[in-house]
Amino acid sequence: MLITELNRECLLHLFSFLDKDGRRSLSLTCRGLREVFLDPALWPLLRFHAPCELQRNNYVLGPALRHLSVCWHSSRVKVCNIEDWAKTPFQKDICRKHEGVVSAFLARVCKRCPNLLSLTLSGCGHIEDQDVVLVLQSCRRLRSLRLENCVRITDSLLHAVVAHGDSLAAVQVDFCRNVTQSGLQVVRAGRPGVRLSAERSAGMIPDGRPQEKPQPLRRALQKVLLFS
Repeated sequence: MLITELNRECLLHLFSFLDKDGRRSLSLTCRGLREVFLDPALWPLLRFHAPCELQRNNYVLGPALRHLSVCWHSSRVKVCNIEDWAKTPFQKDICRKHEGVVSAFLARVCKRCPNLLSLTLSGCGHIEDQDVVLVLQSCRRLRSLRLENCVRITDSLLHAVVAHGDSLAAVQVDFCRNVTQSGLQVVRAGRPGVRLSAERSAGMIPDGRPQEKPQPLRRALQKVLLFS
């Protein structure tokens, strides 16, 4: 019996055992298998391990997506986490190659995946509050939001959790250094039923450009004024 003679349900079950690349390779063998690959029902769960994976054409975003994870554990994450004003030209060049990739991907999720239930983002140093706020506004059934080591996330997102997270049951903002205790308190007061986790976040040093160092002439004048 040829694989193409199997019914749609059996083919979907067969595809479910393959990873994204395996599914795409099989789909290139004939039109019927390509149609199975493009069936949104095959894609309720997506996991990515680097921003570059988001740019491949080996997956489908659709209304069947329920669980999404983008977790980047790489030495390059440390470069992304450096404040922009402190990055060297070389570090900026590294970031420039991927800094908008996750944000653009989340914008596509907002348009195509209204039934998303859980979102996990780890090591995504370039996403900002508004990227995740749009997900909250577009995916009203979202129950779990997990953010880890996302350094540009601030209290603005926590305010949005209160405003738009009607279905949220769990929120995690671990190692997000620009989240404060006051922002966490907003969630505790506004959404008391939400399980809130914020390991180390409110205890880390937030971003901030150092004060401008006085010029030599200014320092000399300050000394004159001080001892006159």
